[in-house]
Amino acid sequence: MSDLYYDVTGSGPVLLVLPGGAGHPMGLGPLTERLAPHFTVVTYDPLGLAHGRLGDPVADQAVRDWSAGAHRVLEEVLAQGQGESAYVFGTSSGGITALDLLARHPDRLRHVIAHEPPCVTLLPDGERLRTGLIEQLDAARPAPGSPMAVFLAHVLRPFTTYSPPAALPRLTIAAGIDSKGQLLYRTAEFVAEHTGAAFTEFPGGHLGVLEDPAGFADRVRETLLGTG
Repeated sequence: MSDLYYDVTGSGPVLLVLPGGAGHPMGLGPLTERLAPHFTVVTYDPLGLAHGRLGDPVADQAVRDWSAGAHRVLEEVLAQGQGESAYVFGTSSGGITALDLLARHPDRLRHVIAHEPPCVTLLPDGERLRTGLIEQLDAARPAPGSPMAVFLAHVLRPFTTYSPPAALPRLTIAAGIDSKGQLLYRTAEFVAEHTGAAFTEFPGGHLGVLEDPAGFADRVRETLLGTG
């Protein structure tokens, strides 16, 4: 039995979607439906949380493992006659996965959008800010076993220490227009400068993909298809 969990909808060039948090694609239906007329949308669920594994024991996660799984998904989908390369969109922790995937497999990716990847240790005061972010999110105290609890216990700490390479090709870093003045908007600006990527604003805030899925999907489409 395969340990890869993903869903496919739509037609056109492949667009790999990497959700944030613990990778559970909850709430992404309106986004993928809006994108489906333009792309073969492949939504990756790295821990299988939406595929019957919510509640299973979870170990601490590593960016390289999520990136490797995303690459295996792409290879599987592209081998089915879906083209030679793919677009990628990742948000939050999924944005970090997207950065690592691009660093490791640039030849298989047409263009990548990383939306508010929380690479906060890139900032000059990054360690202090990372500690504050973790404390702030821990204070939410989600119910045990839910995706947010998995994210806080096993994803947040290792992922926020990730630093992408200093130069990456075919990359756009995005931040929510409503995130201006906040830590992750500032982080996105630093990531764009560090990697030499284009920087753009998307609708909403850090959860813009849920707050305005239609407007968000339109910006994804415009950004990717405008890059060729």
